[in-house]
Amino acid sequence: MAAFLQLDAPALLAALLAGATCGLLGSFLLLRREALLGDAIAHAVLPGIVAAFAITGARSGLPMLVGAAAAALLAAWLIGQVRRLARLEGGAASGIVFTAMFSAGIVGLEVTGGRDVHLDVHHVLFGQMETLLWPEATGLASLFDPAALAALPPGLWLLLAVALMVAGGVALLWRPLMLMAFDPLHARVVGLPVGRLELLLHLMVAAAAVAAFEAVGSILVVALLIAPAAAMRFLTDRYAVQVLGGAALGAGVAVAGYLLAGPLPMALGAPAALNAAGVVGVLAAAAVPAAMWLGRRGQTAARLASGTAGADPPGPGAPVSRPGPQG
Repeated sequence: MAAFLQLDAPALLAALLAGATCGLLGSFLLLRREALLGDAIAHAVLPGIVAAFAITGARSGLPMLVGAAAAALLAAWLIGQVRRLARLEGGAASGIVFTAMFSAGIVGLEVTGGRDVHLDVHHVLFGQMETLLWPEATGLASLFDPAALAALPPGLWLLLAVALMVAGGVALLWRPLMLMAFDPLHARVVGLPVGRLELLLHLMVAAAAVAAFEAVGSILVVALLIAPAAAMRFLTDRYAVQVLGGAALGAGVAVAGYLLAGPLPMALGAPAALNAAGVVGVLAAAAVPAAMWLGRRGQTAARLASGTAGADPPGPGAPVSRPGPQG
């Protein structure tokens, strides 16, 4: 038990928190057709992180969180400006902005010396889940020992704080976020501050991205923001199932990926383990076609049960019913 707590428990907890937080927020981005915006924000926070390190000289959580939030706001504003001035669609504008800002962040790493304090390109891209250790753990009693808990990796506490903040924000704004996701025009008509809600959503995505950097890296943040939510869209039309299911699926693939990468191969006597972030990314991607297959099987079973499996499809001019969002 002591060995598990020292070597695997911190990484498993980091994977669980990062997967659940990103999966929860990803559903809102997907429903708003802003999946690429999540990609842009996850990459664009890097110059904010580098700037915070250059100003403070430390890798503590709060300055980097502030820097990432500022970079996320700048990215969202720049995407809007590029769309308006260049008359480009959202995906193209997001691609231009996030590649430019991410490249600026990479240059900033070299200029500020961030690579010398474990803030290098490899760490930013792929994370360091395997390096999250808790050597002070001696057994189950350590879970209730304040001194031992204080020795947990600082990144875990930041991840936990951001996860609780995001969960609380989504719970408080459950109905407004649903209206904004499905019908922003109606949300404006009924008096909801859609602009502020969008800003809050972007800030939460930025916070999740910077908190997850330490453990999973920017590439896996993007995968966890998009893939679990996309998979759930093939399985449900219900708002609550989509949002909560995305969080659960994100946490599940993150935990399963870590276990398949390290603990399971070692338990089977394999000479080496795999990169945890890579395995999690593969599982997240595989969840999408698996959900597509399951969703189609479910639709076929429903048609068979209703006796419409052999019915002819509607003609080209026939109206198509589209169910609205359900709670």
